[in-house]
Amino acid sequence: MVLIRSLPIYLTLLLLEYALLVRSVYSSNAFSRVVQHTHQIAARHTRNIARDLRLAFGAVLVSDPSQQPLDDGRAVYCKSSAAAGNGGQGNNSSSPTGTNSQGTGTSTNSAAAGSPTTSAVSTPWKLIEAHNGSDFFQGWSFFTGSDPTHGVVDYLDKNDATSAGLAYVNSAGNAVMSVDTTNNLTSNRKSVRITTSSQYDQGIWILDALHMPTGCGTWPAFWTNGPNWPAGGEIDIVEGVNTYTNNQATIHTNPGCTISSSNSTVLGITGTIVGGTNCAAAETNNQGCGVRSSSDVSFGAAFNKNGGGVYASKLDDTGVSIHFWPAGQVPSDVLAGTPNPSLATWGTPFAQWSSSGCNPNTFFHDHSAIFDTTFCGDWAGSVWTDSGIPGQEQSCAQSTGYPTCEAFVMAEGSAFTEAYWEVKSVKIYQYQS
Repeated sequence: MVLIRSLPIYLTLLLLEYALLVRSVYSSNAFSRVVQHTHQIAARHTRNIARDLRLAFGAVLVSDPSQQPLDDGRAVYCKSSAAAGNGGQGNNSSSPTGTNSQGTGTSTNSAAAGSPTTSAVSTPWKLIEAHNGSDFFQGWSFFTGSDPTHGVVDYLDKNDATSAGLAYVNSAGNAVMSVDTTNNLTSNRKSVRITTSSQYDQGIWILDALHMPTGCGTWPAFWTNGPNWPAGGEIDIVEGVNTYTNNQATIHTNPGCTISSSNSTVLGITGTIVGGTNCAAAETNNQGCGVRSSSDVSFGAAFNKNGGGVYASKLDDTGVSIHFWPAGQVPSDVLAGTPNPSLATWGTPFAQWSSSGCNPNTFFHDHSAIFDTTFCGDWAGSVWTDSGIPGQEQSCAQSTGYPTCEAFVMAEGSAFTEAYWEVKSVKIYQYQS
């Protein structure tokens, strides 16, 4: 009885049935029927055992911890984490051109929204749009109007830019946007300016770049812009001119947006205020509220030599903040595609404009992201003879021998071989509680 109690119930029943049948056997025919009946029962239970084993082992396979389900039902195998004077103040980098954003797309008709390759981090910020790889240029419009910052530049449409080799994805899968390098031009130098078709009132815009344009005469920028400039607001994330090495972030708004102090400690930033505390474009000759990064590898040739880096611009109810991390120092959550600004690894932003003096819901809306490279114009041209700014210790007039920015740019095309963007990705996240 002890043995019987230790057996599975269906085997116990089988043995009891067999014993009863054997007792009733009185002929060979009866015995034959017993054997046949017993065989059928055993076969049926064998099939049940096989089914139970498949279900049991199937459950083990489904729960394999090396697989992480994605929202769309796909599964990927996770890999281990791989890393954890006014001369310096620019004018508006996009001016009324925020109105040239083609379309008012809501979000997700973007390029491939690649899966993260490092361990996931819990975050309420969800990827809503991504531009990377061979489809990087999907979801962007090519601006072809006159440069609102009065640079000596002609922006090409997509077909012309592609045919001229000024916009393409290289063999490493990175987007490249460069400029014409012909010497002794008789017309403006050709370049590329692109704007995302989608627009967002709030979000995190993350730029991962390896190289940005640099050199005397250049004025590259990556920023977000609302419609009817400056009514929709402008947030310059990456911007500088000539040979600068320290990035400048700036906001331009309608009247009424201010910062409370010019003291970095009071503002809780690592950067330095340049210009004033009034961010209204119309009241500051388009100067806005600028902050210069303390990092001397955050812009230009120094950024490129250091292997690039990552910028993150956050716009939400608390205001606007911008972080920069040089290559090799990017937080693991950002690398994983699960950015969480509340983590200590993000550190202190180098630029920040609090909602207490500048309500983001009033001054910023419907923002598109924009890249461009222009020449001379209102900023690079106006500081051509200036010196003493980080990276431009000697003026461009002295270092090039040309009295004006325009004369240099038109003549020396071969000087602009480093005037190109090489971008790994642009990703846009929105808060989803």
